[in-house]
Amino acid sequence: MRTSIRTAGAVALAAALLATACSSTETRTAGGRTAPVDLGNVKLVSYSGCDDMLAGLRAATARNVGPWGIGGPVVMYAETQSDASAKRASGAPEHSTTNTHEAGVDEPDLVKTDGDRVITVNRGVLRVVDTATRKVTGTLRLVDAEQAWVPADLLVSGDRALVLFSGGGIIPYGATAKHAASPGPRYVLVDLSGKPKVIGALTPEGAHVDARMVGSTVRIVVRSQPRIEFPDAGPGLSDDERTRRNAEIVARAPIEAWLPKYELTSADGATSDRKVDCGQVSHPAEYSGTSMLTVHSLDLSQALAKTAPIGVAADGDTVYGTGTSLYVASNPHWWWPRPVDRVIVEDAPATPAAEPAPTLLPEPSTTPTPTATAAPEPPPEETEIHRFDITAAGAPRYVASGKVSGRLLNQYSLSEHEGHLRVATTSTAARDTSTGSPEAAPDTSSAVYVLDADTLVKTGEVGGLGQGERIYSVRFIGPVGYVVTFKQVDPLYTLDLRDPAAPRRTGELKITGYSAYLHPAGDGRLIGVGQEASEQGRTLGTQVSLFDVGDPANPRRLSQMFQKDSGSEAEWDPHAFLYWARTGMAVIPVSSWTGTEQTNGTALVLKIDDSAVTRTGTVSHPRPKPAENTRVASYDPGIRRSVVIGDSLWTVSDLGLKVSDMKDLADQAWIPFS
Repeated sequence: MRTSIRTAGAVALAAALLATACSSTETRTAGGRTAPVDLGNVKLVSYSGCDDMLAGLRAATARNVGPWGIGGPVVMYAETQSDASAKRASGAPEHSTTNTHEAGVDEPDLVKTDGDRVITVNRGVLRVVDTATRKVTGTLRLVDAEQAWVPADLLVSGDRALVLFSGGGIIPYGATAKHAASPGPRYVLVDLSGKPKVIGALTPEGAHVDARMVGSTVRIVVRSQPRIEFPDAGPGLSDDERTRRNAEIVARAPIEAWLPKYELTSADGATSDRKVDCGQVSHPAEYSGTSMLTVHSLDLSQALAKTAPIGVAADGDTVYGTGTSLYVASNPHWWWPRPVDRVIVEDAPATPAAEPAPTLLPEPSTTPTPTATAAPEPPPEETEIHRFDITAAGAPRYVASGKVSGRLLNQYSLSEHEGHLRVATTSTAARDTSTGSPEAAPDTSSAVYVLDADTLVKTGEVGGLGQGERIYSVRFIGPVGYVVTFKQVDPLYTLDLRDPAAPRRTGELKITGYSAYLHPAGDGRLIGVGQEASEQGRTLGTQVSLFDVGDPANPRRLSQMFQKDSGSEAEWDPHAFLYWARTGMAVIPVSSWTGTEQTNGTALVLKIDDSAVTRTGTVSHPRPKPAENTRVASYDPGIRRSVVIGDSLWTVSDLGLKVSDMKDLADQAWIPFS
């Protein structure tokens, strides 16, 4: 389940500085190995009408309902473990852009720039800053001040900004009941041509998954669950009796319980309730009925009333997009409880252990958790992938679906290249508790599958990567793939993917620690951002590595920068990483652990040339004043993002924007967020 990057970042950082990673699960065969998955086509089929849709959804949901309704019991656990340059256009200064997976496909983030303006959304307020005068020229508050903790991101096309409130977020201590409720997603269209003003909004029922923008068209993916009321589990009934009772409730539910709903708000504030038509909903041959995906297509140059939503009776947690394709990937049983890896305990004090973006469990159900019983056999780990053609305006066109074994790490586990989709997954077998030891190590391994993009049928695969480990980062660059797995040491695998039918592993580099994010840095060079670790696998602090991958059979680490007792948001959110290829400058935010408290506030500036990573300095923002209203989330001076405009480095935090000289990092301006 993908949660907003703001929520994921805050949760991951807190957990990363205190804990270790957890892993996913998969069933075993009799021989103890992970079960193979049929990689055949999983073609979507349209319903013939509302009656057909209702019958199919009722039957599928009834098969997957349990004693607690939809989903399993709540299991809580701690979880841790592109050239950015833009060409000069319309006389605007040369500037960086959001660090995205694919060129030409923009991703939501908290700051955007076109060289002439810096546009940010922070604590519910959109601001426009003129880069020439370095003054705020427009502000627009979009949420109540006491809900400033609600996470938000931006997509910008010309003089239109779409503010994406993804829902969720970390509720501040002391928030009133009125402002502590977690709001759902809301997408607000803002006109930036003069004084910023709202000209429309889309409010769907469900959870935000992700969004991508090509040109001025945004595709937003939302996941919803059936709106079915199940009674409290309560005492006196067995699990089988509760399950039968809930299945009967599902059998009586109307079609409206499944049809995705949304509300449109016009520029004058008028609202209209709408739903996705039955004829616009498709389904794979097998589906759970417990989740529905809706893809909204919004052209930012037009009114939001022109949205053309389509629905798919499937689950989804990962979105990957190219200029012509939109992929939505899912594990049909994403809610299944997963065990926690054993924590490595040493005599040394705990240090920050930042990890890649965590796979967060869904928000807790309102249904009471039942008395603990023997856990049923978990379903196999399988990732379904749906591809849509987005070359035409309006609603995307469904192309194909497929399935692979294992679980994705994030969108970087997917890559389309020359008519094929490469998919990297980790498969984890269930723990063998027959010996009485609940700490038996899981049987994990990773693989890269190559699928035909037109059919999503498997063309080839290379497996056996990182036995006993899991994937921590993936990067595909043209016909080459790089996969990092980790448990105690970090194997960096290089893969030759030139022949889709016969991908192969060509090289392996074993070093301590791991890279949680990989970034191309020119011919034969690769940057890795992650954690250094002891030989026993205990993380020690932030490290940035420069790899020589010019010889695929012999990858080497040329240089490493290490900062003890620290972690970086760039490890789980690539948007926090800036690499300016023209000068070799790289910038990452860093948080440190003193032993008693977490300290935020600095951006680490590095110089990366052909052979070395060198620390050149840091940028920090002022400390905030004590918050007068304890019900409002405190201001965080931690730098979240960095942007290059001309010869200046702009850094962004809750408190404001700092402008620094790129040559010596001397302060040039401070633009506070009032």
